[in-house]
Amino acid sequence: GVRLLLHGLCSNTTVKSLDMKGNNLRAMGAEALGKLLRQNKSIRSLTLEWNSLGMWEEGFSFFCQGLRANNFLQRLDLRNNQINHQGAAELAMALTQNTSLQELDLRWNNIGLLGGRALLNCLHSNKTLKRLELAGNNVPGDILKAVEQALDHNQDREAILSEAQNQVKILSKEVLSLKDEKKKQFMEFVDTVDKQKEEKARSEKISAARVSQLQEALDEQNSIMNSLKTKLQMTEAALALSEQKVHNLGELLDAMKQEQNCVAECHFRELQQQKQEGADREGRLLHDLSAANEKNLLLRNQVDELERKCKIQQDQLFQVKQDLTNTTAELKLRAVEAEERLETEKRRFKQNLEDVESLRVKEMDRMTQHMEASERSMHSRIQRLEAIRISLEEELSQVKAAALSERGQAEEELMKVRSQARLEEQQRLEHLKEKLRQMTESRDEAQNCCLKQKEMVAEAQAKAKQLSLYADGLRRRLDELQQDLDSKEEEKVTELNKVKVELQEQIGHLEAERAAQDGLREKIAALERQLKALSSNHREALLDKEGEISLLLEKLRMKEAEIFRVREEEAQRASFLQNAIMAYVQGSRLGTHSSTK
Repeated sequence: GVRLLLHGLCSNTTVKSLDMKGNNLRAMGAEALGKLLRQNKSIRSLTLEWNSLGMWEEGFSFFCQGLRANNFLQRLDLRNNQINHQGAAELAMALTQNTSLQELDLRWNNIGLLGGRALLNCLHSNKTLKRLELAGNNVPGDILKAVEQALDHNQDREAILSEAQNQVKILSKEVLSLKDEKKKQFMEFVDTVDKQKEEKARSEKISAARVSQLQEALDEQNSIMNSLKTKLQMTEAALALSEQKVHNLGELLDAMKQEQNCVAECHFRELQQQKQEGADREGRLLHDLSAANEKNLLLRNQVDELERKCKIQQDQLFQVKQDLTNTTAELKLRAVEAEERLETEKRRFKQNLEDVESLRVKEMDRMTQHMEASERSMHSRIQRLEAIRISLEEELSQVKAAALSERGQAEEELMKVRSQARLEEQQRLEHLKEKLRQMTESRDEAQNCCLKQKEMVAEAQAKAKQLSLYADGLRRRLDELQQDLDSKEEEKVTELNKVKVELQEQIGHLEAERAAQDGLREKIAALERQLKALSSNHREALLDKEGEISLLLEKLRMKEAEIFRVREEEAQRASFLQNAIMAYVQGSRLGTHSSTK
């Protein structure tokens, strides 16, 4: 019956515990049990109390061979089975190769001194057995104590292994979480790069629109210059009209002279005809002649004054033409000087940017080298600690206290290394904060320059009241450009904050990655290289945007200077034109007054 039952259990996969206490199994039952232990993989607990298996040496040896081949049984109860020292030796041979049995109950047998020694010797190679009951077997006390020490050592080893497995599981979970975080960061960096590309395209479009607006402003200025030229032509035409009027006045004077001659001849004839009339008429005629002579003198003086005024106007026209030529030449020279200054400023700014970038690259290289050195030192220390731990596991339980003390010292050294690395990283963060502060100071200086330029523009607007409409349009454009600059500065500040947050996150991830396993360090290094490439691209994009902002500021300064110069020149020309018009009006008034006379 036992053979049939055990034969059926050989292929069973659900039974976990088997209790065959007090069934008088004999030799055939022991052989069937050995076969069961070879083939079955599900039974974890086997109770064989009160079966006298030790009386059948061949059957018990077959049973021990099956126990040797089994790697699934965890608890075995062999109480009251009349096992002698030979059976204990067979059990010891089986336990040397068994790796699953944790509890073995051999109470109330006949093992003796030899069997106790055999079991004690097998415990040196068996590291899984935690409990061994040997009461009622005539085993000496020193052997029982040695067996207890060996079992305690196995229990401690099992506890250490379980802790190591738990730590390995925790580390594997942390590594997986780090991988997920790295993937998320990589995707976020890809998104930020795409956003920066889009922002760059938008900024290029905005800059193109601004260039077109500035081109329109230049066209308007050219149109203003053309209008001034037309005004000059108008003044020249007015001067030509004044010359023609002077010519007409000369003709009138000639006609008056002829009329005076005719009147004199008429008077002479009348005098000749009226000589006979009397002395009263002669006196009257003499008085009329003197009055006519005075009028002739006054007319001659007026003609001389008109000729002098014509000469003065011609000289003024010549001076105006010379001033125009000089101002055009000065404008051209100032434009050339402004272009040269722009080129020098661009070169200087590019050189400064290259120096700053080289310093940043050097600092990043130094940081990476220091981190690699610290990782190497930590790796070597961890290897040393693992070697110490392995040696401690191989030694006896008496050296356990020393091993624990060394392990504590190693953990203290690790904590010291971590604290040193954190301090160094904090110092680097402070250095980066100082750089950011310098950049903000430079930005404040640029804002102060912009404010000064605004004040200059306001003063120029107060002086040029006559061109209020044109100045209002320019003010609107300047306000729009200022708003764009403010938005650019805010974007730059936000991008700098993002870079700061990203650097802090990278530092935190580097601190977490130091405690990771050695097998994943190559992959983490590859991901760090990708992150460095992305951060360099991000910094290049920031530098490009800062360069664009500086170019726009320089263009604004140049445009404002040109506007100020044009306004001054227009004010001077307006004053010249006003003086010329006033002189012309005064001359025309004198001409009309003389003609009325």
